Amino acid sequence: MSDTYEQIRQVRLHEPERIGELARRRSTRPIARDDGRLLLIAADHPARGALRVGSDSTAMGDRYDLLDRLAIALSCPGVDGLLATPDIVEDLLIMGVLDDKVIAGSMNRAGLPGAVFELDDRVTAYTPGALSRSGLDFGKVLLRIDLQDPDTARTLETVGRLVSESAALQLPIMIEPFMSRRRNGVVVNELTADAMVQAVSIAAGLGDTSAYTWLKLPVVPDMEKVMAATTLPVLLLGGDPDSGADDIYRAWEDALVLPGVRGVVAGRRLLYPENGRVADAVATAAGIVHSATPAVAR
Repeated sequence: MSDTYEQIRQVRLHEPERIGELARRRSTRPIARDDGRLLLIAADHPARGALRVGSDSTAMGDRYDLLDRLAIALSCPGVDGLLATPDIVEDLLIMGVLDDKVIAGSMNRAGLPGAVFELDDRVTAYTPGALSRSGLDFGKVLLRIDLQDPDTARTLETVGRLVSESAALQLPIMIEPFMSRRRNGVVVNELTADAMVQAVSIAAGLGDTSAYTWLKLPVVPDMEKVMAATTLPVLLLGGDPDSGADDIYRAWEDALVLPGVRGVVAGRRLLYPENGRVADAVATAAGIVHSATPAVAR
């Protein structure tokens, strides 16, 4: 891959304008194909300073290793696309591995883990206009709601504006909502069905239309109750990378049959599997996502 990475460095040095051209000229596809399912590989972690995988606190900080893993994952049958921030999307565009893929651009967040301003989740990456100009397919934004933190009001207003701006451009936007609170100074998300129903209900009502709104949700106990709270399309979070793979895959299988669940967005779980075999982990995930038979909606 050394020649490929030298090409990236040369384009960034001498031809930065070419990056936008590559984005606009890439071959595209419908967001959902015949089975209505999506498997997206997530790589938006580095931009929020979340580099840890297992015991390695800077595993995702090696950009070349991460790009190697992403190139393998994106080449696997059944992988529909990518969720990432502009820097990673642009590296992969130069590498030529994003043709015929769905690209979800992360709007990222200012509220970095552990910061005193952690819940002040302002947009720091893609905007709806930038996504549209680049010919990308989705926007993604986090929404953490802490009823005891005044920064939540600003976050709600920001996400509502992003939903409206995206819809005006006919650009789908994924909201990843949580009810959150500080516990001993650390922000934690409430991963119960009741908390997720509350978060989903708040998220779905943001913006001047929900026509282009999707949700990105964790799998929690009593997931049927969560999915009964919304008619919006839902993609599942990949799950805790420190949990056992079998448990995660079983949770996906159970949730994917629920009405409204359209697929999975997974990152470290697939890019850094315990056995190191990225292609095998991705193949397993793709088989689960694209073989699931949804239940009949009520």
